[in-house]
Amino acid sequence: MSSQSRFQPADRWKGLDKNVWVEFTELARINKAVNLGQGFPDFLPPDYVKENMIATLEASPLNYQYTRGFGHPRLVNALSKVFSPIHQREIDPMKEILVTVGAYGSLFSAIFGLINPGDEVIIIEPFFDCYDKMVLAAGGKPVYIPLKPKKSGEAQNSRDWVLDEQELARLFTSKTKAIIVNSPNNPLGKVYTRSELEVIANLCKQHNVVCISDEVYEWLIFSGYEHVRIALLPGMWDRTITIGSAGKTFSVTGFKLGWSIGPAHLIKAMQLVQQNSIYTVPTPIQETVARSFELELERMNTPECYFSELPRMLEPKRDRMAKFLSEVGFKPVIPEGGYFMLADYSDLGVKLQSDKVEPRDYTFVKWLTTEKKLAAIPPSAFYSEGHQHLAENFIRFCFIKSDATLDGAEEIITEWKKTL
Repeated sequence: MSSQSRFQPADRWKGLDKNVWVEFTELARINKAVNLGQGFPDFLPPDYVKENMIATLEASPLNYQYTRGFGHPRLVNALSKVFSPIHQREIDPMKEILVTVGAYGSLFSAIFGLINPGDEVIIIEPFFDCYDKMVLAAGGKPVYIPLKPKKSGEAQNSRDWVLDEQELARLFTSKTKAIIVNSPNNPLGKVYTRSELEVIANLCKQHNVVCISDEVYEWLIFSGYEHVRIALLPGMWDRTITIGSAGKTFSVTGFKLGWSIGPAHLIKAMQLVQQNSIYTVPTPIQETVARSFELELERMNTPECYFSELPRMLEPKRDRMAKFLSEVGFKPVIPEGGYFMLADYSDLGVKLQSDKVEPRDYTFVKWLTTEKKLAAIPPSAFYSEGHQHLAENFIRFCFIKSDATLDGAEEIITEWKKTL
């Protein structure tokens, strides 16, 4: 056996090498496209984030050193103060919160901490593309169920996409260990209603299943909608891990800091993964986020709170994007939350040719990026192979962008419209 063949990636990672972000981020860079693909702000976070970072670095030499492995004490205490009233229970900062390297870290620790080989995990499509890869790497089996639109038409809303309750019930078996729920959903922007979450919760309780609730866009809820936390439903606290993100909360995705909140017995399983992998999270980032939460805690539920300000700022951007996409012939799906928008391009009449066997949305996004210099993401990447056809007529745009970036995108659309 040659050294080259011997030193291949471990079997658990085979077949998991494709990554939509690597491919399309590079494509946008090469073509110098207006980037509405990747989901990050291109404007500054609140001023106090920078001020708190500076204060952190000046406050103590200990802020340059290792901190508690499961979460910096100041941060877990701040998280407990913020989320205990929300969860309507006193959250133990030392036993019921785990701070991780991004929400990715929380997902990884939850899946590797709880999933045994052969366990089944129900994943609702569309889903953030790491969910099933982590399940597979842990030896589990992803079981997929898609949200499907109830109706078609130009004024489609993310609320129109629903689960088939009978199909969902059939997927729960004695092998089901967990279900992953993402609300608000990326890439769709769907905010699950209380009744929809009650269906999921009742099935979890009936079959003794853990719920991994990815709520990183929890504050980004637009007017007229409500974010319901599945952990608050009767009987769900003891079986739910709720995941949050500083990147989404404070518009600082580069901080790569997340957390999990849940009962001690579930957090303990995640702690075992973290202490035997990354061990801890950078201290100055945790201290900065703690200070930022402490500031916002004083103005929670007021218009001045950034958690209220950000969705107010994003809603006009969402509406503006929907308008200029519609003008060229896209049919946008108006999101209830988050900062992404799916748009149906099937009426544009673009003739696509590709020598690759790939979903149509991949080919269209490549054409859009190279020919029109407008970058997006193909949403079939958020589906299992058997269900990718459900997304092939859509592409995903991100609207948490500066007005200048949206101006550039609108200008491209306006020029495009003249050629139709």
